[in-house]
Amino acid sequence: MTAHALRLTLALGLCAGLAACGGLRLGGGGGSDERSAPRPEQRETTIWEAFRSRDNPNNTVGVNKYLWNASLEVLNFLPVQSVDPFTGVIVTGYGTPPGGGRSYRATIKISDPALDARSLKLSLQGAGGSAVAPDTVRAVEDAILTRARQLRIQDGRL
Repeated sequence: MTAHALRLTLALGLCAGLAACGGLRLGGGGGSDERSAPRPEQRETTIWEAFRSRDNPNNTVGVNKYLWNASLEVLNFLPVQSVDPFTGVIVTGYGTPPGGGRSYRATIKISDPALDARSLKLSLQGAGGSAVAPDTVRAVEDAILTRARQLRIQDGRL
């Protein structure tokens, strides 16, 4: 197994593990009387609450989950170096697309919770810091937007 495939498998395993924890209660693991009637100060908390809309922008994730997931899927040949869902930034290392001969790295910024082209900013860099043609960047952005729309349709939230 190559290092890239191993990293991808590890990342997918971590995502699946987080998704499996979505329904678990955090905190309060006491006796049966705690489970029968939650007190007002106790409440269920899941990882998905971070994506829900709230009044205070400091408590929310300001990115579109479809754009986020589509970016990771479309650019899955690039090793992920860092992700920050709170600022909406994904930074990758260098990788070569399937069937391609040139390596690229990308920085993706998702700046808004709307599924809109203005919410997505993509920066591609060739090996050695060389510039990438604007048409190539636009094609990758279009692929991400198309995949994000497909994910939204699959989710059934139109």
